[in-house]
Amino acid sequence: MKTEYRKTLYITDLKEGQQLSDLFLVSKKNLAETKSGNPYLALTLMDKSGEIEARAWENAARLDALAEVGRIVAVEGQVKAFRDQRQLNITGMQPVAEGAVDLAHFMPASKRPVSEMQAELAQCIASVTDPGLRKLLAGLFRGKLLEEFSRAPAAKMMHHACLGGLLEHTLSVAGLALKICEHYEQLDRDLLLAGALLHDLGKVREFSYSSLPFDYTDQGRLIGHLVLGAEMVRSQAEHVPALAPQKLEQLLHLILSHHGRFEFGAPCLPMTSEAILLHHLDDMDAKMELINRLSEQVEGDGYQWSDYQRSLERFLFLKGRDAAPRRHALQTEEPGEPEQKKADKPGRQPTLF
Repeated sequence: MKTEYRKTLYITDLKEGQQLSDLFLVSKKNLAETKSGNPYLALTLMDKSGEIEARAWENAARLDALAEVGRIVAVEGQVKAFRDQRQLNITGMQPVAEGAVDLAHFMPASKRPVSEMQAELAQCIASVTDPGLRKLLAGLFRGKLLEEFSRAPAAKMMHHACLGGLLEHTLSVAGLALKICEHYEQLDRDLLLAGALLHDLGKVREFSYSSLPFDYTDQGRLIGHLVLGAEMVRSQAEHVPALAPQKLEQLLHLILSHHGRFEFGAPCLPMTSEAILLHHLDDMDAKMELINRLSEQVEGDGYQWSDYQRSLERFLFLKGRDAAPRRHALQTEEPGEPEQKKADKPGRQPTLF
């Protein structure tokens, strides 16, 4: 007899003391020992609403074999408080067969409809007056690449780490670029807008996002999205004779320099007005998205202190947003990941890219 699985509870709705039997995806696991030498299983479970730490104190070795990272499991347990955070004590677990449940329950996604974002992207491209840049953009953002770009996350965990996050982040940076061009009239509007739309193009090759948890591809780790994106743009430019060579060079410079500093992975520093602004607009949007997600986790409408944010090297004093829709919970990059590896060094102001 085939077992029917249904997802009924989401992590953001779990309450202390609640007994549950539901489905979650294993995003991290570690088989460890207590101080007395007894084994226990430490898990991070997730669904589209966020993550929760979980512990199995009994039958740890057997459950460890069932709880493969990236696998959906049926979990029985109770929500308890540990150091002022919710934690799930697991009493039972069963693996769920692949394809037995809709992955949409477990993959965080942008709140903006894809069709709406694609229409906005098309409007941005149509507003470019430079024929070469407009043709370059139109040639890139179509077909399979547009589909991939509309689905990809903007990061593994730090900001816009959801399906559609890359397109959402790109449009946000593009919107900021258009507004700042109204203030600084000397800017090359077409160039800055094209750079905003293309600066993270390489992330469709940098990340693997067909299943959870999101991870880096081999070429993503070995080459990185700045160089991958520049290569994709240069390749497409070969089919756009109307694009002036000097304009292409400046556009590639925007893509390659938008991380702003060598220690954050930029092969060159921003050396034009447009490149300097793109770096700061990109960094600002990433930080604000992270801060907004943290604010949405604050209960009530008063100000509260967040936990220490390692990527920002500070605590944050945040006002709650009870009226705002809840989104997936904050996650933190694992030590050693490209987006995070410089953020732990004292005295440095990290960029979230």
